Amino acid sequence: QTVAEGPEGILDNLPSGGVWVDHTTASVQISRTLAVDANTHDLGFIDAPVSGGVDGATRGSLAIMAGGTTIDVDRVRPLLECYAKRISHMGDAGTGQLTKMTNQICVVGIGQALAEGLDFAETAGLDLEKVVEVMLSGASASWQMDNRWQAMANSDYEFGFATELMRKDIGLCLTEARRSGVGLPVTALVDQFLSDVEALGGKRWDWCSLMERQRGARRG
Repeated sequence: QTVAEGPEGILDNLPSGGVWVDHTTASVQISRTLAVDANTHDLGFIDAPVSGGVDGATRGSLAIMAGGTTIDVDRVRPLLECYAKRISHMGDAGTGQLTKMTNQICVVGIGQALAEGLDFAETAGLDLEKVVEVMLSGASASWQMDNRWQAMANSDYEFGFATELMRKDIGLCLTEARRSGVGLPVTALVDQFLSDVEALGGKRWDWCSLMERQRGARRG
């Protein structure tokens, strides 16, 4: 909102008839408020959080979850296609944020399950590369497994999507879930585990560093 408002803000400086595409992961309420404010300034607004991380941005393969009018989304689609392989119009303002929250709820559960599975295999003395190779051909395959198992095996976390940013996203999910009366027990538990990672000094580590907490819990 600070970026949006005031004499130096987007609302007073974007030319009339323009479309503001906001890739921030934020609350539904903020996105809907900004959409109303944009309309009063004769501007379009799209809440367009992304999935795919730093790797996806670099490769131009992000997935964009867009909330706004069909007209506005279609107007900016050619620009978004420069760095996204999938642009999904989810509905009115705020639906992009709700879709991103759904994504994060699913992803953190998968990430913690992967940490537990790899720790189990490692402790059993299995060859992790062989384990992952066979799992990637089966029902447990995931983007997280394919792209993060090596970092988790090697304790290499100095890259990617920071733990503190994932906790920010999860906080939005938990707040919205409380508002709507949905229980997210696994997500809340993983949030606690990520807090443990931060206590280990991992605020800026990629959040797959859940593996480090998992190993620490085993070692006591």
